[in-house]
Amino acid sequence: MTATTASPSTVPARPTPQSLLALAFPSDPQISPDGRHVAFVLSRVEEEDPLKPEPTFARPRYRAHIWLAGDGAARAITAGEGRDTSPRWSPDGTHLAFVRDGGGLKGQLHLLPLSGGEATRLTHLKNPAQDVQWSPDGRFLSFLSVGDDEDRRDERGEARVITRPRYRFNGQDWLPERPARLWRYDVQAATLTEWHAPAVAINAYAWRPDSRGVLFVSSTDDLRAAHWQQEVWALPLDEEPIQQTRWNSAITAVVPHPDGERFALVGRPEGKGNTEHTHLYVTSPDGVVLRLDAGHDHPVGNAVGGDCHVGAMPERPVWLDGQTMLFSSTVRGSCGLFRATLDGSDERVTAHDHRPDGVIAAFTANASGVALLREAADTFPEVELSGVTVTALNDRLPFPARPPQRVTFSTPLGEGEGWVLLPDGDAPAPALLNIHGGPHTDYGHAFTHEFQLLAAQGYGVCYSNPRGSIGYGQAWVDAIHGQWGSVDQDDLLAFFDTCLDAIPRLDRTRTAVMGGSYGGFMTNWITAHTPRFQAAITDRSICNLISFAGTSDIGLRFWEDELGLSAHRRADTPRLWDMSPLQYVEDVRTPTLIVHSVLDHRCPIEQGEQWYAALTQLGVPARFVRFPGEDHELSRSGRPDRRMIRLQETLDWLGRWLGNTAH
Repeated sequence: MTATTASPSTVPARPTPQSLLALAFPSDPQISPDGRHVAFVLSRVEEEDPLKPEPTFARPRYRAHIWLAGDGAARAITAGEGRDTSPRWSPDGTHLAFVRDGGGLKGQLHLLPLSGGEATRLTHLKNPAQDVQWSPDGRFLSFLSVGDDEDRRDERGEARVITRPRYRFNGQDWLPERPARLWRYDVQAATLTEWHAPAVAINAYAWRPDSRGVLFVSSTDDLRAAHWQQEVWALPLDEEPIQQTRWNSAITAVVPHPDGERFALVGRPEGKGNTEHTHLYVTSPDGVVLRLDAGHDHPVGNAVGGDCHVGAMPERPVWLDGQTMLFSSTVRGSCGLFRATLDGSDERVTAHDHRPDGVIAAFTANASGVALLREAADTFPEVELSGVTVTALNDRLPFPARPPQRVTFSTPLGEGEGWVLLPDGDAPAPALLNIHGGPHTDYGHAFTHEFQLLAAQGYGVCYSNPRGSIGYGQAWVDAIHGQWGSVDQDDLLAFFDTCLDAIPRLDRTRTAVMGGSYGGFMTNWITAHTPRFQAAITDRSICNLISFAGTSDIGLRFWEDELGLSAHRRADTPRLWDMSPLQYVEDVRTPTLIVHSVLDHRCPIEQGEQWYAALTQLGVPARFVRFPGEDHELSRSGRPDRRMIRLQETLDWLGRWLGNTAH
């Protein structure tokens, strides 16, 4: 299968920032109804057409096509000018619906007959279709969209009047005045209907098995939405929605049971905050709620971070039959598939496909099979169909991938773990302590181009899962509730010291600390509390917990969930200031590279601006790199040229302050 646009003569033998141009990123694996095929999206990087839109500035961009595998070699079945995404099988397996963006189209719904012929455009809206689904009987295609609404106030220089608690969101910028509506397209009649206009945004939905309507997740009002207090609603085809739950907490997915009466949801019960694992619950019409994954002390879904996930990563649980549900779960540094059953046995959860040294980043399934993406720390993501690998993307890597070395460290809660990725040879290597975001995410066995790049350029990359990380049980996560910058710092430094002691090649006189989001917070915190590192790189960071509460898209609820504190209670603000790195910035001596994106609404750029202003006033060497048009996801799925610039800035900063000339 063709996966790159770079020729071998232009591809470096070891990873560099430019090696991103040679990668092809799989996403959104969708299994066919009969289980014999998988449709997926393959995104690659190519140069923009130099004749449009800017003749003097051609830049790399992602181009995505739909691929099909299962009856021979994987092959592309669409050839749009921009991005063809969201492949969705018709229930009879004869057609694929998908969304096309590019060539003058803005995310329009198309239908492709698999027997041959061209795709037919189904929608002509001014805004894209999202979350496309078929009704089980094949009559309707449904999707979310703001339709023909337009917001040109910024373009016209008009005032923007804000009346809702949440009005900007990472990855979207300004939220629309009206939430996206639920639409349905009648395939036989070729008619499009605006089905439901919710007062508050729909976060997830799913068709009921009888095709008489959907269940959807939303909130009763905007303030509850801002605090992630959600409910499940039933929406019949031609009636008004009916609230089904009194959940009053986060719900990330809803999955109707095959009997049409019950449904499963993924979420946290009322009164539990961001530190609580998400779990599987089943509700019955009489209001009885059963936790389906009882005894499984790990969260539902993949939380293992990597930087080769461009596109959708589906992981909604699936009913395989009336008794068995398939779901993904993060366990230590891995993510696998597990089965949960309704038979009432004490051991409800069993492993279905879990490899302790790998990650299943996405999956879809039915009674006939499973389609998924699988990767490892030294293996690029591949598409699998019921255990058979149908792509060869790892074989096309333009550099040899390195396996990491596992390192353990001691904590009061038991053994912690991390990994070190070393360069070739036996020469001393500057040591980098890399800290993940979240904090309730995970480092582990996902393929990370950035780590491979840093190791190939002569650095020892040390990364771990301190207390607060996902995958090690609820107590491990709870350990930092209200305690940012305490036991987590203890674990990070204990891990790093263990690496330095266990691996003599790591040069303890040339070290750097770096991280993004919460990892950026910890980078700021650590450099404000110890001068031991010779360089720091803080990416999309936090330095002022009080101002964060009023500027972040999650700020209204985040500190209450994470720390049990509110920036809007006078009694709590001293404690929030005590946990803000900015209070201790006068103690920073470490030269610091600050990287931030202008449209990052998760950790707003004002956080980077405050840190830069303080460092420059105090005479600490600092460099501030700001990326226009990017949000919190720059390092993982940002525009390719900006991702490469970020990586080059990282290499230049480390080379300058650690004296490494390998790159």
